[in-house]
Amino acid sequence: MNLAIIGYGKMGHEIEKVAKDKGMTVRTIDSSAEDVDYKEINEESLGGVDVCVDFTHPDSVIGNIEKISKFKKNIVVGTTGWYDKTEEVKKVIENAGTGLIWSGNFSVGVNVYFKIIENAAKIIDKLDDYDVFVHEFHHNQKADSPSGTAVMLGKILTDNIARKSKVVTEELKRKIEPAELHVSSTRSGTIPGTHIVGFDSVADTIELKHTARSRQGFALGAVMAAEWLQGKKGFYDIDDMMKSIVQ
Repeated sequence: MNLAIIGYGKMGHEIEKVAKDKGMTVRTIDSSAEDVDYKEINEESLGGVDVCVDFTHPDSVIGNIEKISKFKKNIVVGTTGWYDKTEEVKKVIENAGTGLIWSGNFSVGVNVYFKIIENAAKIIDKLDDYDVFVHEFHHNQKADSPSGTAVMLGKILTDNIARKSKVVTEELKRKIEPAELHVSSTRSGTIPGTHIVGFDSVADTIELKHTARSRQGFALGAVMAAEWLQGKKGFYDIDDMMKSIVQ
């Protein structure tokens, strides 16, 4: 496989390492980074590429998807913070006749964690004494808050707990409403990513926690997604890939 990495930051370096270890040919594209193969997404930089992997910035990812789609290349999107443009991106992919897979977190471990949370939520749905919360920690360079992973956790919980219908991510300076789920964030240091889902009652607290030790897990999942997406058409999320692996 010939892989193009769009965005040569910390994640881009990790993906390059994992992809080369798998025997892939890799080229790097980044307008602001040093020591890259190309500065721009164009016909030359994407020539012969099978799949592109985008880990850039919320402000640039939509433009990148549009450019890459024009050259009929499939795309793995690990960039977060663009989900309000999902319908727009779906149309771009449909019109181009290409494939895209996205996730707020490509770590295989995190996606196992999502399944655990889904099953736990279905149990808690039957136990009205338990309230629910999500809290996440990330490094102080992360561009978005809450994380894409936390947003996905919020959706899983509200989809499976009938009494929770709205995710609230801002600072609360009022009493939280019963139907609201509070998703909160901390940014500090070099934390790769920690997510906690809590179920709290008068009697006890149950916490389910995932802690990333490094970015390697995200990179491994992103490269796995690129392999899975090769030759496919359509708009996918990580759950589509996980279903094909674990079911």
